[in-house]
Amino acid sequence: MPSITLPASDGGLAAYTTGTPRDFAKPTAPFPRIAYSAAHVVADPLAAQDPWLEAKLDWDRTIAYRKYLWSLGLGVAEAMDTAQRGMGLDWADSKELIRRSLEAARDVPGALVASGAGTDHLAPTPETTVDDVIRAYEEQCETVESMGGRIILMASRALARAARGPDDYVRVYDRILSGVRQPIIIHWLGEMFDPALEGYWGHADHMQAMEVALGVIQAHADKVDGIKISLLDKDKEIAMRRRLPRGVRMYTGDDFNYAELIAGDGFGRDGQGHSDALLGIFDAIAPAASAALESLRRNDLSTFHDILGPTVPLSRHIFKAPTRFYKTGVVFMAYLNGHQDHFVMVGGQQSARSLLHLAEVFRLADTAGLLRDPDLACTRMRAVLATHGVH
Repeated sequence: MPSITLPASDGGLAAYTTGTPRDFAKPTAPFPRIAYSAAHVVADPLAAQDPWLEAKLDWDRTIAYRKYLWSLGLGVAEAMDTAQRGMGLDWADSKELIRRSLEAARDVPGALVASGAGTDHLAPTPETTVDDVIRAYEEQCETVESMGGRIILMASRALARAARGPDDYVRVYDRILSGVRQPIIIHWLGEMFDPALEGYWGHADHMQAMEVALGVIQAHADKVDGIKISLLDKDKEIAMRRRLPRGVRMYTGDDFNYAELIAGDGFGRDGQGHSDALLGIFDAIAPAASAALESLRRNDLSTFHDILGPTVPLSRHIFKAPTRFYKTGVVFMAYLNGHQDHFVMVGGQQSARSLLHLAEVFRLADTAGLLRDPDLACTRMRAVLATHGVH
């Protein structure tokens, strides 16, 4: 197997020899969990642009990656934070991304897509009102539904700024849920992913905030397919899923503890004892996620954990604080594995993590058997090293 010299934590360099890629089984039937991968976007590195201000996408590669995810039996959670939504990708580009993904999905039997609707075209100011937030949400929800899409209702920075307490959150969500045509997924994105969302649901304490969210869901259970919580705290997720109304799913957004949350604990009635999945890390570990879910279909928990267990250290590294920069590691994985020809990101976010961080992504991905062509991965890692003066 090929070897490479990588930066080490002591500030020096150390030789590293890659292992053998793992052969991940392809799905043969639907999974026992609904599993969405929040998908990244591929930037166009040759476009004339100001990269910190504009998002120019390579549409062919962006859609090709979604087809790859569908081929593994995974759904696509479109235009979410993994696609740099609100962090490089604006609503205008998100609309086009959603349209193209839904169009591509029509040619793929069984392709599952849900798309983010939020308020990111509304710039929060001291003058922003709750009514402004409602109108912004309604505009985006109508846009997604008019395309034939299913909605993931994203957390709103504008609402976090305009709300004066829990009642304002209840008013907004009551209005939106009363108006949508089919059940949606609510996304509770924690402040570790986006500091502007601190105090969401009107409380800084997550358990108090959970009470508000549960009240909204219980009042509109027929309009809620599920809730994705991204708090990186398995105990809070388990506590909430045990209280969800019948038929409402918990979609784990816990990129630290997803393996055990998806496997479940068998508690209570059907649906309370496990989480489904809507995860950014599934973009980076897609073959492993698919193979693990296939083994779960066969009730083979040993293989499920054998596959997913080694991916957890990789995920915890990619999503380490500052967590909002996790997209860099996700796109780096796509580059190493040949899904795109460059390591350039919307907003110049390829620079959001250090060379040492990227080197550890390489090592942990290799340990998990996720570098599908180690020779290619080494060649591409060397190119990144060279841009940092390491030869």
